[in-house]
Amino acid sequence: MRSLIDKLYKENNLDKDKMLELLNNMNDKHKEYLTEKAHETRMKIYGNRVFMRGLIEFTSYCKRNCVYCGIRAGNKKAERYRLSLDEILNCCETGHRLGYRTFVLQGGEDEFYRDEKIVEIVKTIKEKYPENAITLSIGEKSYEAYEKYYEAGADRYLLRHETASKSLYEKLHPNASFENRRECLWNLKKIGYQVGAGFMVGLPGQKNENFVEDLMFLKELEPHMVGIGPFIPHKDTALAHELPGTVETTTTLLSIIRLLLPKVLLPATTALGSIDPLGREKGLKAGANVVMPNLSPTNVREKYSLYDGKICTGDEAAECRKCIEGRIIKAGFSLDMSRGDNVNWSRKLY
Repeated sequence: MRSLIDKLYKENNLDKDKMLELLNNMNDKHKEYLTEKAHETRMKIYGNRVFMRGLIEFTSYCKRNCVYCGIRAGNKKAERYRLSLDEILNCCETGHRLGYRTFVLQGGEDEFYRDEKIVEIVKTIKEKYPENAITLSIGEKSYEAYEKYYEAGADRYLLRHETASKSLYEKLHPNASFENRRECLWNLKKIGYQVGAGFMVGLPGQKNENFVEDLMFLKELEPHMVGIGPFIPHKDTALAHELPGTVETTTTLLSIIRLLLPKVLLPATTALGSIDPLGREKGLKAGANVVMPNLSPTNVREKYSLYDGKICTGDEAAECRKCIEGRIIKAGFSLDMSRGDNVNWSRKLY
């Protein structure tokens, strides 16, 4: 096992059989060594810096019916909201004052925000804060739509592939196309975005073989960012009584991804912190180097309910900023409020 971890550390790759062997035989001793090598790798490339992104959850409407999601279209109990352009700008103003130089605009696939609206939002933010990076996380769109957002000034796009297993994807995403999801990611790369993919850990029916598929897909895609987090059930979905994913499996996979893609930007997600009070710190020590505190207005945060037990829904933006900074420093890392681009990326001009 140690030799497999060394091979992954030195070559940044393993074949499918060896990757499955690694996952199947992981124990505390092996995990400790894996974490050590992942930490060593992040330190070589990014040092002990942890990048902060300001998250703005601007709509809880969604046309999709993903089985696990609290804001799925079929959940009639979900509280819906949309932020106006002025409300989004207020979030940006607060974030900029607190030092954030990346804004992450995230929402369900809400057809109210047509392409021209997204373009207007991106252009307005970019004109006011030209030094800030803008990340979009708004789902599957056409190539032409992605191009418009990029030309308007969007720098990054987060689109989790969710799972690289076609059968599992189709089971969890009714009336959605596994192939289109992947095509969107390739389109985003072709246009020039910093692209973020990722998957959930601990989905019902998910096995180590599925994780191997995810890891192989990530190696093929070579995204600039990878977001993974534990599955957490939501009370108003069909998976309400399923067991959640674990911190242990999630942090193991974070370390493997750090070794597989050494230059990747890797968040320690809110979901990790929601299932373990020290979850984000454990993620950082496993190789993650990004956190995304919430800039959304406090009166809507609980409405953006993807899963149960989400933390920090009542904290003001300044509280979130101060709290996470303290946690980062206490965990032995340093705060970096710059844009924090992937070291391999520079913006392609049209």
